[in-house]
Amino acid sequence: MQDMASLLAEESMKEFNPHEVIEGTVVLVNRDEAYVDIGYKTEIPIAKKELAYPEPEAATDVVKVGDKINVYVVALGGENGLILSKTRADRLVAWEKVEKVKEEKQIIEVEILQVVKGGLLTTAFGLRGFIPASQIALHFVKDLNEFVGQKVEVEIMEADPKKQRLVLSRRSVLEAQREQKREEALASIVEGEKRTGVVKRLVDYGAFIDIGGVDGLAHISDLSWDHIKNPADVLSVGQEVEVLVKAFDPETKRISLSIKDTVRDPWFDKAEKYPVGSYVKGKIVKLTDFGAFMEIEPGFDGLIRMRELSPKHITKASEAVSVGDEVTVKVILVDMDNKKVALSITKVQQDAEKAEYQDFLAKQDNTAVTIGDEVNE
Repeated sequence: MQDMASLLAEESMKEFNPHEVIEGTVVLVNRDEAYVDIGYKTEIPIAKKELAYPEPEAATDVVKVGDKINVYVVALGGENGLILSKTRADRLVAWEKVEKVKEEKQIIEVEILQVVKGGLLTTAFGLRGFIPASQIALHFVKDLNEFVGQKVEVEIMEADPKKQRLVLSRRSVLEAQREQKREEALASIVEGEKRTGVVKRLVDYGAFIDIGGVDGLAHISDLSWDHIKNPADVLSVGQEVEVLVKAFDPETKRISLSIKDTVRDPWFDKAEKYPVGSYVKGKIVKLTDFGAFMEIEPGFDGLIRMRELSPKHITKASEAVSVGDEVTVKVILVDMDNKKVALSITKVQQDAEKAEYQDFLAKQDNTAVTIGDEVNE
């Protein structure tokens, strides 16, 4: 028969109900389990798999003697009278935290544990979390193993305590960061400034260039001072280039860029080599109704107007020159504002005739002086 002290102790013991959370004190810990005093007639052991998620290598990694912990009453009965779980108690608290975090749209940091079918496994507040493969990055990731062991920032997409379903997204965080970076970049753009950018994509009509979190378009006509047929002829994806912000529309957020305007137009360097009055030899490359174009040097042409092609009256340029003819001309105009050079064949002929006449006069003067000298003698 039980003694009076035992009977009194049993009568004074707390009553426990399934599915309630109570506080206990850890009184003993070994590798596989921890014993907790909850005011029951005996201390209740809790297996290490019920102490934390993921399951620790040893119970001592989670709790120590003297710790006060919340435990969940799984069921009444069993070998020890009660079945307890710390993970389930933690889970109830964790779901409350999860719902608050989701409601406030907070960002949390989690560690990627392993690759599973369709995505990645992690934990949040001690709960099993899942990141779908489509939500891990801004682009498709072929091998998800590269994320295992990494700590990443995520948002909660779905939280369902009944189904124990917790779905997380890293992509939404990255998209928000990208948009913030884009807005900051747009706010800093000034028309007429030069920036360093990276070529992101080439298209038939130009190149999209990242200038610090935002892309701008450099039209094919703004890629080079030379005429090009394909952007790939002068650029490659990933190439770092200097660009000029030609125009920016804050409403449409469209940015027009130019690469060629970051350097001086080579035309001016060439033009400076041929000042007005100089003579140059070149080849006729094109005939028009108003004259003929002569190539002074590759990429640098000048116009010989009809009246400058021949001293005689002509109605067609072909009456004086043909494509392919090599001729000597005089530079009679260099228009830097409109990038035009005017040339003349007739001026060359006139200058030659004038020089010949001047030479003749000089010889006549010398002859006259010589005769006079002889008379004086």
